[in-house]
Amino acid sequence: MELGVTALPFLAIFAAAWTALAVSPWIAVALSLTNAAFVVRLFMIQHDCGHGAFFGGRRWNDWVGRTIGVLTLTPYAVWRRNHAIHHATTGNLDRRGVGDIPTLTVAEYRAKPLAGRVLYRLVRHPAILFGVIPFYSFFLQNRIPLGLMRSGWRAWASALGTDAAILAMLGGLYLLGGAQVLLCVYLPMMMLAASAGMWLFYVQHQFEETSWAGNEDWSVQDAAFHGSSHYVLPPVLNWITANIGVHHVHHLASRIPFYRLSEVLRDHEVLANAGRLTLRESLHCATLALWDERGRRLVSFAEARQLPA
Repeated sequence: MELGVTALPFLAIFAAAWTALAVSPWIAVALSLTNAAFVVRLFMIQHDCGHGAFFGGRRWNDWVGRTIGVLTLTPYAVWRRNHAIHHATTGNLDRRGVGDIPTLTVAEYRAKPLAGRVLYRLVRHPAILFGVIPFYSFFLQNRIPLGLMRSGWRAWASALGTDAAILAMLGGLYLLGGAQVLLCVYLPMMMLAASAGMWLFYVQHQFEETSWAGNEDWSVQDAAFHGSSHYVLPPVLNWITANIGVHHVHHLASRIPFYRLSEVLRDHEVLANAGRLTLRESLHCATLALWDERGRRLVSFAEARQLPA
């Protein structure tokens, strides 16, 4: 049912946007941007398939995940492996670098040369983080098994097989509808969905009271409960994002499918009230950039300047 109520509206809006090209490309773009919501939800279904949570059997999870990966520009097996590393290392200062947002401590930032500090500030700027990097990640980086280059043929098969399917899909759209379909129907929804996905991934771990620790003090439970947010969204956004805002529970038990996370909050009050981050509060998170090891919180560059050396 969840797959049906996501995929069918996606296809219907895509067809409507394509048809609207005959009237106005701006109507097509507007419909395409609306369809980004269903692209995000499809990615969340792929996400649950990667955890073996969406269906009861692995075969169904894997094949649905692979198929959706063509639509979301995400090679399923590569993403699943890197995302598993993210779950196993999130919040660990000694194991940064795979499946996370680049994050430096205040001391590390101060120790960098000028060029390094400028580059880090550039990467952490919201326009780059939620505009340029999503395009790079989904349209370019995902085309090869980055991070798994020497992990064997399966990673390459996942990446190159997905690339071939994407090329066939885009080629078919071009042959049937021309460049206008790609520019006005396909590209706007994919760009908005990629940026929305990057924002969601960001606020799930990059908030002021998050938790980071060295390897000796780190535990997966603390990282899940204290280092993952409970992003409280309006009901319609909860539906679009497939309850991914209940991220602290997801990191505590990733085999719980998204369509049952609301039951967890209903039955466990301590989880319902933990780590709550509202939509308005989350906007402040975009300014945070450095981990203050003394104060044990994420701070902005301006706040970091006020901290003692």
